[in-house]
Amino acid sequence: MSVDTDTPDSDRLPPARIGYGRHTWKEVSFLLANLPIALVGFVYTVASVAIGVGLSVTVIGLPLLALGLAGARGLGRAERARARALLGVRVEEPSPLPRRHGFFPWLWTALKDPVAWRTLLYGFIRLPWGIVTFTVTLVSLIVLWPVLPFLARGLANADRAMVRGLLSPSDELERRIAELESDRGVVVDTAAADLRRIERDLHDGAQARLVALAMGLGLAKEKLLEDPEAAASMVDEAHGEVKLALQELRDLARGIHPAVLTDRGLNAALSSIAARCTVPVKVNVDLTERPAEAIEGIAYFTVSELLQNVSKHAQARSASVEVWRRDDRLLLQVRDDGRGGARLDGGTGMAGLAERLGAVDGLFVLDSPEGGPTTVTAELPWRARPAG
Repeated sequence: MSVDTDTPDSDRLPPARIGYGRHTWKEVSFLLANLPIALVGFVYTVASVAIGVGLSVTVIGLPLLALGLAGARGLGRAERARARALLGVRVEEPSPLPRRHGFFPWLWTALKDPVAWRTLLYGFIRLPWGIVTFTVTLVSLIVLWPVLPFLARGLANADRAMVRGLLSPSDELERRIAELESDRGVVVDTAAADLRRIERDLHDGAQARLVALAMGLGLAKEKLLEDPEAAASMVDEAHGEVKLALQELRDLARGIHPAVLTDRGLNAALSSIAARCTVPVKVNVDLTERPAEAIEGIAYFTVSELLQNVSKHAQARSASVEVWRRDDRLLLQVRDDGRGGARLDGGTGMAGLAERLGAVDGLFVLDSPEGGPTTVTAELPWRARPAG
């Protein structure tokens, strides 16, 4: 879960004062521990780099350097935990290194890991700083104890800046990678759920009806010579089963990807959905060109599920659907004059829609006060349809 890092950690702390409070003692503890911990980090950094670079002319040099960099990530994790516990610094954990199959891909990934290199830099520069903070804090604790809270706050703020600057994720790209990894899981889960739904619909619907049809035609074949009238009646029943099976297959195909969407676009497809809604729906699609098939499909199924919610839960008298493009975003809005009170955790599929849109860098905004009206606004990234 992301944490707000826009507000400096010191701004969330009580102001320093002459009396020794809980936060002051935590800061003093952090500053006194700087020297031994900085000494360990400095020795590890110098040894890792010196051994790895010094032996780089041999086959074991670069692997040893890569192992040293991997260990540096552990040191950085420990320092983030110490800063979080004693200084209240809240920084996100860097995303783990991507897994590579094979020795050389792993080696190259480890050697160019920016998180590990910045952690080694942190360990290298901390030794002189650790000496300064340990000396000043210890002397102030004995001689200048009335002003120690103010000195500790200033020194601790410098430590907070170092942790945020060198031990936080690399940049916005690093955080974006973590978000995309989470979104990929949502996409995989959604695809698996859709496949299970299709399999269940085929097994319980069209497949069962076709099995019954085959049995009926077999019985009709046996009675064809003995009782032609009974055989003709069975054939009529089988004909009716064929029609029902075809209708179920059409409905299933419409649920996968409707032909009207492929052939005629969002305007016609959404109008078709609106015609099946239990309340009058006004559709307005203002697009000069069609988006990419994937974006068009997501927009279609989003509106489809929202209109199903209107039919089942809203108790509305009318509804409207609007779709338009603004710059590089495709926007859609579904509004109804029903009872309102819809929530993302209300069991109407809203949370699933929000997750699906988020997985493709979209947005989902629900506004549904008690008594209505309910307005759902969704955004999708616009991608043009390939020419051809």
